[in-house]
Amino acid sequence: MAMNRIQFQPGMSVPQFIDLYGTEEKCEAALEAARWPEGFRCPRCGQKEHGLVYGRRHKRYQCRKCRHQTTLTAGTVMEATKLPLTIWFLAFYLIGQAKSSTSSLALMRQLGVNYRTAWLMHNKIIQAMSEREEACVLHGKVQLDDAYFGGERNGGKAGRGSENKVPIVAAVSLDEDGHPIHVKVSRVKAFSFVAIADWAQSSLARGCEVISDGLACFRAVAEVGCIHHPTTVKGRHPKDLPEFRWINTVISNLKTSFSGTFHALRFDKYADRYLGAFSFRFNHRFKLEEMTDQVLQAVCLCTARPEHLLRSAELAT
Repeated sequence: MAMNRIQFQPGMSVPQFIDLYGTEEKCEAALEAARWPEGFRCPRCGQKEHGLVYGRRHKRYQCRKCRHQTTLTAGTVMEATKLPLTIWFLAFYLIGQAKSSTSSLALMRQLGVNYRTAWLMHNKIIQAMSEREEACVLHGKVQLDDAYFGGERNGGKAGRGSENKVPIVAAVSLDEDGHPIHVKVSRVKAFSFVAIADWAQSSLARGCEVISDGLACFRAVAEVGCIHHPTTVKGRHPKDLPEFRWINTVISNLKTSFSGTFHALRFDKYADRYLGAFSFRFNHRFKLEEMTDQVLQAVCLCTARPEHLLRSAELAT
């Protein structure tokens, strides 16, 4: 059996990470390059000319035109942080390099912070990853399937009637050789014609070929300009369905990832955030050595997220 080049790629080793981001100065340089690739721009007036004001924790950038002061972390999910940047970058590395997922509890132990801090860092980072994937649109040949996710609560309903279970739609796009390229896993309100049409409008490119099982609501993809190929799967074993090989693999990996990592997750509340982070890791899997930088880019593009909004999961994107 041939070795899977993606699965066995070296990624970024711990010594490599330390060499790149092992000091506060190196992290500051990397964050500055990510936030302002063409040099500093005042967030208020857009002026380039600036001076530096050094404080106890972080240096401030002062615009020479409007005198506005800002920091490297202002306006990002790291805004007002009291933690060293080295701790944040280590979190980027651990979350990005994880094959499946990393829990807040594991992050607490690895970073040496308390659980509340680890939870906030973890959820801020995966919120940024999730928002980065919202704009992902699948093209070409697409395999589509439905599933319910979320474990049962103690004393709650069992099966699909559980309060913690939510309906999700998973789709994977393939290249000309039939290999998976990108994935999009999203929560939907219900498996209804309207809900699937809304999802397809923002997730599928016009003209792409969509293959799905016979679930009636999937006919909605044709309403947004896609070519739909429904396939009868009742009574057939998954191994006898090569046309659904990759979407079955994605859903299986997703279930394994969540069940093996998260043991008390309010999936009905935080599903969008965790599903988006899964999609982010999958879609950036081709170059694991660049994953930390990709997470950093996502964090820089995501605006500040107060704790009460993170916990309520009522976020405006």
